[in-house]
Order: sequence, then structure tokens, then C-alpha cells
Amino acid sequence: MERKLLNDYARLIVLQGGHVLKGDIVWINAGLDQPEFVTSVVEQCYKAGAKSVTVYWHHDPVNKLGYKYESVSSLGSVSPMNLAKFKYWTKKLPVVIHIVSDDPDAMKGVNQGKVAKAMAKRYPKIKKYRDAIDGKYKWCIAAVPSKAWAKKVFPNLDEEEAIEALWAAILKTSRVDGNDPVKNWDDHNAFLINQRKKLESFGLKKLIYKASNGTDFQVELIDNMLWGGGCEVAPNKGQFNPNIPSEEVFTTPMRGKAEGTLVASKPLSYNGELIEDFSISFKDGKVCSVKARKNQSLLEKMVKMDEGASMLGEVALVPFESPINQTGLLFYETLFDENACCHVALGAGFPELYEGALDMSPEQRKEVGINESMIHVDFMIGTRDLSIVGVDKNGKQIQIFKDGTWAI
Repeated sequence: MERKLLNDYARLIVLQGGHVLKGDIVWINAGLDQPEFVTSVVEQCYKAGAKSVTVYWHHDPVNKLGYKYESVSSLGSVSPMNLAKFKYWTKKLPVVIHIVSDDPDAMKGVNQGKVAKAMAKRYPKIKKYRDAIDGKYKWCIAAVPSKAWAKKVFPNLDEEEAIEALWAAILKTSRVDGNDPVKNWDDHNAFLINQRKKLESFGLKKLIYKASNGTDFQVELIDNMLWGGGCEVAPNKGQFNPNIPSEEVFTTPMRGKAEGTLVASKPLSYNGELIEDFSISFKDGKVCSVKARKNQSLLEKMVKMDEGASMLGEVALVPFESPINQTGLLFYETLFDENACCHVALGAGFPELYEGALDMSPEQRKEVGINESMIHVDFMIGTRDLSIVGVDKNGKQIQIFKDGTWAI
């Protein structure tokens, strides 16, 4: 891959993604697949004025061994070292950059019941720290190819060709095209912000989804809940782009107020395994049934992780003709696949989209209607014929999406 494009990508992640400024502390989470690119990101952080940069490396096969050999008690514990890290995080609010390259099949064969039990034991121990940093720091998720991921996306190419092809797809969908990528994203952010403002101006109370694949669903919205998309702002830390790429405009719906069936339009990669050809039905706001051709038991475990796992925390609007969907690829990576078309998420909502919610207790957030959960799992529902109709407080219907794309 052309060195200039890779340098532009690293610069984009640092300046537009994490929006690293002079004096910032930066943490980078990355796999072992692309040490040269991660080094470039580190250098761009320092050039942007970072005070310090720390890389936390991980490796899928090592993580898998932990799930194989450790007990649930051990996996669910939080060491004094990690507690100290969480305490430092809440105090210093470092910029966190996640560079993902995971093998979609990395956890195949792992006991998913064990994984779920370990998550349930660990979550209460770190929740107060997560709550303390929520909406208050800058972060960004971006991606680089790994050998296993590239071969999953391009099974008919040899390893080197597959990696090159996946690099090309990542850069194209991230708007790294040889021009100034930061300027490209400024323009893209402006469009997404404009769509957010339109949606907020409608004062919507409900969204109604219909598609020929069987999706027939409606969900209520929260009064005065804002819409997000593109860039976000961390108090006293400035603007940042949490996802590169990103095509979504999203909000948090009212917890416990959803009815009907959503049919997934793409597979879901969850805990290192794929859930395929599935649908989720809701009654009285909660998941009442799930169906899947592959890994139905995993899907059933997911929606029972805690009380909030059976309710929605996000609805997101993405045009079917998004640059990611135009590639014709299934990336097997939520960062890309969720931005290919419309999606929703089971689990935690976004308190930062409701004024004052970051300072509320979990109970107060629930009263507002913001869902709480240890999970936030996106799955894709966008189709070429998807219709989304909004209903305002007076009962007026507004066509938001028609034939899978924006109608406003």
C-alpha cells in the first residue's frame, strides 16, 4: 500500500479521530498485526503535541487461551493493576485510540457460557469507573488488516493480495483518497450534523420500520433526546470522531417501548463468533424471541446478559448506498458493517445525548428512559427497500427513509 496513504490515514486517526492536542496523554489499544502502522500513529500523536503515548498490545490466540484455561472467577476478577489503570483513566481522561484487526473467527470453539459468566462477574467491578468517564474523554476506533481478517473478507485471494485488498477497502471507506483526509472529514461531518439538526427539529415521538424481508417494527423516542453522528464533543477536551469510518446518525430510544420484529440484513460478529440469518422480536419493549440459522444459542445468551440486554439502546440511520455498502463487501467487523446500512443496538444507551444525564444516577437515567446494560451490540437491519416513518407529538407522519435512503 502506498506509503503516503498510510501516513494520511495515521494522521487522520490522530487529528480527526482522537483529536490529539498539545499536552494530551494517549493510550493506544492494538493487535500485533501492524506494528509499523501503529508506530506511525504513535509518531503522529507526538507530532500533534501529545505529552505521552502508551501502546497496549493484545493477541487473539493469547486471549483465547485465557478463556480456555482460566476459571470464571479468575476471568471475572479485576487485578489491582487494572483497577489502578481505571482510577488513572477517570482522573486524567487520556485520549484512547483503538486500532482493530481482530480475526472474526478468533473465539470459535470457546465456551460462550463461560465468557458470559465472566463478563457478568467483571462488569459490576468496573461499572463505576465506566460511568465516571462516559462522555468525558476523546476516543477513536479505526482498523488495519490482519492476515486472518483479510482472508475472511477475501477468501479467494492469496494472503498478500487479501491484505492489500482490505487495506484499499479500509482507506476508501475512511475517505483517505490522496487529498487531505481531515478536510474530507470536515465536509462529511458537516453533512451528518445537518441531518442531526433536521431530525431534532421534527420533535419525533416514534419511528416505524418496514421492509420486505419481514422487518415490521416501531420504537418510541425520548423527549428532548439529541441525535448524534459524525463528530462528538468531550467537555473541556474538544471535538473528536469516535468512529472512522462512520456514516450513521443515531439516537437513544425509550427503553422498554418497542414492538415488532427486526430482521438482520448482515451477520453479527459477537464475542469472536458469527451469528447469521437472524431476527429479533420485541413485545412490551423487550426481546421476546430470537431466531438464527447459525449460533442461535449465542444470540439467546447475549439478550440475557442482564436486564438491559433485552432492550434497545440505539437506533441508527445509515443510507443503503453508503460508501461501505457500495464496496459490496461483508467486513465481518461491526465498525464497518454497522456503517453500511441502518442498524440498532441492544444494551446501553448514550446518556451524553441527553442534557444533564452524565451527572445523573443510573436510576435517574432509567427514569428518563435511557437503557443501562453491560453490553452494547449493534446489528444491521438496513435493506434496499427499508422505509422509516417518524411520528411527531401531534401524530404527523414524516418519511425519514424511503427505499433504504434519506428522504429528508
